[in-house]
Amino acid sequence: MSDFKILTTEIRNGIAVVTIKRPEALNALNSLFFEEMDRLVEQLSQDPEIRVMVITGEGKAFVAGADIAEMVSKTALEGTAFGRRGQQTFRSLELLPFPVIAAINGFALGGGLELAMACDFRIASVKAKFGQPEVNLGLTPGYAGTQRLPRLVGLGNALFLLTTAEMIDAREALRIGLVQKVVEHEELIDESMRLAMLIVQKGSQAVKKVKLLTRKALETDLETGSLLESDHFGSLFGENSEGEEGMKAFLEKRKPKW
Repeated sequence: MSDFKILTTEIRNGIAVVTIKRPEALNALNSLFFEEMDRLVEQLSQDPEIRVMVITGEGKAFVAGADIAEMVSKTALEGTAFGRRGQQTFRSLELLPFPVIAAINGFALGGGLELAMACDFRIASVKAKFGQPEVNLGLTPGYAGTQRLPRLVGLGNALFLLTTAEMIDAREALRIGLVQKVVEHEELIDESMRLAMLIVQKGSQAVKKVKLLTRKALETDLETGSLLESDHFGSLFGENSEGEEGMKAFLEKRKPKW
């Protein structure tokens, strides 16, 4: 990971803290970002020690959007390919087996908001700003923003943000369900790490299965999803299982030994 130019990663107690460092461009997403994120996701997905990932940005922005300077000369076919590249990267991030937390330190606009929405949940600084301003440029979102946003905030709120290009603050983002918590700016990383450590202390297989099952709920019907849940629920029972240790620890009034 040391050869990355845009992404830096620090591993702390099973938590991968990833910082996007392109502050001179407000961390705008370019081809190099997607190349590095693809490699990082592949590396972290194969590391059994990683239990949670936290993503944040350096400077005034989480990510202020895609790199317009790179996009402006693209043809229609090249634009489609650039959008699909971003979609594939964000989908691979979404499919990581462990939870991914977006620690939103500043502007999360366009592709930056799409990146945040591909994470499992979002913690925002009071200084954070959110928006999908693509229509200002005569464009649509390209990295599945039109798909994830209504799933998170509902159809009306999504269309409001997508068609007006209005930028909203952290409190409004919390009100509509776009973020899960708002904290003082200087507390953002500490609070994100506190939540990550809470997750690290839980049963690792249970957390992975909860993420898998909850995301499947958006892609399947209730009956199919419920049957899948019971299968995964049962898989955590039995001798030497994580569930057995957790339940014994509860009954014996001690911390489980995962």
